[in-house]
Amino acid sequence: MLTFLHSADWQIGKPYARVHDPDKRARLRQARIDAIARIGALIPRYQPAFLVVAGDLFDAPTPTSSDVAAVCQAIGKLAIPVLVIPGNHDHGAPGSVWQSPFFVSEQQRRAPNLHVLLERQPLELEGAVVLPCPLLRRSDNSDPTDWVRQLAWHELPAHKPRILLAHGSVHGFAAADLDADDDNPTSANNRLHLDAALLDQLDYVALGDWHGLKQINARTWYSGTPEPDRFPRSDDYEGGQVLVVQAQRGAKPAVEAASTAALEWLQLRAHLTSPDDLQRLERQLEPLLEGEPGQQLLLLEQSGSLGLEAHQRYEQLLERLEAQLLRLKRRGRIEQQADAEELELLLQRAEDPLIANVAGGIQAELAQAALTGDDAQRQLLLQLALAELHRAAGAAGCA
Repeated sequence: MLTFLHSADWQIGKPYARVHDPDKRARLRQARIDAIARIGALIPRYQPAFLVVAGDLFDAPTPTSSDVAAVCQAIGKLAIPVLVIPGNHDHGAPGSVWQSPFFVSEQQRRAPNLHVLLERQPLELEGAVVLPCPLLRRSDNSDPTDWVRQLAWHELPAHKPRILLAHGSVHGFAAADLDADDDNPTSANNRLHLDAALLDQLDYVALGDWHGLKQINARTWYSGTPEPDRFPRSDDYEGGQVLVVQAQRGAKPAVEAASTAALEWLQLRAHLTSPDDLQRLERQLEPLLEGEPGQQLLLLEQSGSLGLEAHQRYEQLLERLEAQLLRLKRRGRIEQQADAEELELLLQRAEDPLIANVAGGIQAELAQAALTGDDAQRQLLLQLALAELHRAAGAAGCA
């Protein structure tokens, strides 16, 4: 029985361009490098013979020198061989990182246990035969596994498990289509045809490209990325793990997921229509706001409408979240609309007729805009104007 680790899609150097704070971007990038050490922490427990990385170790074919040095340093600290194939992000075309003199030098100096498999040919190890299917360009029209079908299987060692290592989407499960979102654009769609005749000759298929944990069949798995890089698309989406595989020639593998994630990617839906709704949301978020800063990212799907004072309180809550979280991503919006009492206070300001007149004018325009179906942008601007007037009136009252 052979035990090894299966990982993929580290994407070291991922820019996180939609995170505007440069310090938070740096922390997100560092978390991906730190995940290598968390993989290493599993080695004493499971005693794997080696680690395979099924593509996209780097986020680009030409990563920065600092990322190359950091990755080689981290991999060099692992006490086992690390076998890597290029994926679509860090493909093996001429001029990519794998041929650069700097990478070669750093790999030899810092990580002699790192083996980049650029050739489509069997690699015989002490306990297994690895069949690497590297991507030699970002998008390959041919199936990267085609070469394996030409093998003379009888010439391979009869007792060693056969491990196919590939990066791409399989028939009936297009990772590039299902895993894309506005933060993670669709990747090249490199199709892998894993037919029954091929699978019958294999003992495990280690795949990369899909960033969540996914079992395709008894012998074929996507490991997902060891540090999540997106909000879950569904309740069964699992990210932030490495797979511990026990393989034996001619037998179905045993696969266990071991957690390696440090950051939490959370989702929350908030439909607010009253101050009571807002108070319930504040109570719901209080444990998060009291936790250690910089460990969570939150996707807030918001909808509804609040009065002017409640909306101002909601904005203060969002400000606290922005400070606490590595990222606050919002979808939808909470409208702000003066309730009857707030509008009455603005319109009946005998001590300040200017504010009353302006409020009346804005309210009349809002009513006309709603009646005529004016564009949403104009209505939004009018609502913002009324909210600013409400704040100004409050400040004047305090003065």
